[in-house]
Amino acid sequence: MGSGQTVAVFGAYGHTGRFVVAELVERGFVPVLSGRDSEKLKALSYETGLEARPATVDDPDALDRALAGTAAVINCAGPFASTTGPVIEAALRAGIPYLDVAAELEANIDTFAHFADRAREAGAVVVPAMAFFGGLGDLLATAAMGDWSEAEEAHIAYALSSWHPTAGTRLSGAVSRERRGERRMRYTGGQWEYRTDAAPTLSWPFPEPLGARQVIGEFTMADVVTVPSHLAIPEVTTYMTVEAVRDIAAPGTPEPSATDDSGRSDQTFLVDVVVRSGGVDRRAVARGQDIYAVTAPLVVEALDRVLTGRTRTVGVASAGEIFDAPDFLRALSPHITLELLP
Repeated sequence: MGSGQTVAVFGAYGHTGRFVVAELVERGFVPVLSGRDSEKLKALSYETGLEARPATVDDPDALDRALAGTAAVINCAGPFASTTGPVIEAALRAGIPYLDVAAELEANIDTFAHFADRAREAGAVVVPAMAFFGGLGDLLATAAMGDWSEAEEAHIAYALSSWHPTAGTRLSGAVSRERRGERRMRYTGGQWEYRTDAAPTLSWPFPEPLGARQVIGEFTMADVVTVPSHLAIPEVTTYMTVEAVRDIAAPGTPEPSATDDSGRSDQTFLVDVVVRSGGVDRRAVARGQDIYAVTAPLVVEALDRVLTGRTRTVGVASAGEIFDAPDFLRALSPHITLELLP
């Protein structure tokens, strides 16, 4: 448990940030609220009784004050293309671990490209994409690999009952589209490829009782950054059920609304991961509720393991590389149902 350690949460007042703050408190940490909007911080501080330290990413001194005396920082503030660099820099200056919940492809690629050498040389821990997209898929793929040292393909298929995007999700998506233009990205042959054609629609055989569903293939998510960062798999593909894609693409889809006391929506998810080598498939499946809410136990479990030394490396590292993936997934049992097949 947290034993009263203080942890800075940048973007604490956002939809996911609030879940992270609540999870930190539940696990015995003391969150320090930070972010760019001082009025929202003040309101959350009044609501929770926690200290607020406003900071903007273009003010290094303010970021330093926000992180002063804390054990680590969790970045929940999108668009991450704007926040990851400055907050990582502040964490390196403070000598504390950095974790984020970024789902933006470009932001995660930038983190590995720009900070891998510096973080490794400093003995620092930087864990990007420690969230539903990125962290969970990476942990599942790593667990599915088992004793394999390499595989030919990894497939990560998402079945969401619905996808009501937050304002932050919409903003992050807009930033990514602005950077890519009309192009989409896929990972093939061990490298990134940009394409201008439409992503394919196909059928994915989800485990029963869900069964076969129509999905958008090459619906590239953060897992396609995290998985090949440490696993020898040259073909990594993610898929999303067509209903969820329609939801997030529609400008009129409302934000998620709470249906229980914890603030979770009624959205359910199934993540189906298949790794393939020599015609043999290994599979890992996770089921749960609310992709935004489940990000909180993911990143806080990661934080706890970093602060207690249950890690396998230093530098910029994805979840499956730095943690014992099967053990980590079992620790999430109150929040997800896990199957490893065979």
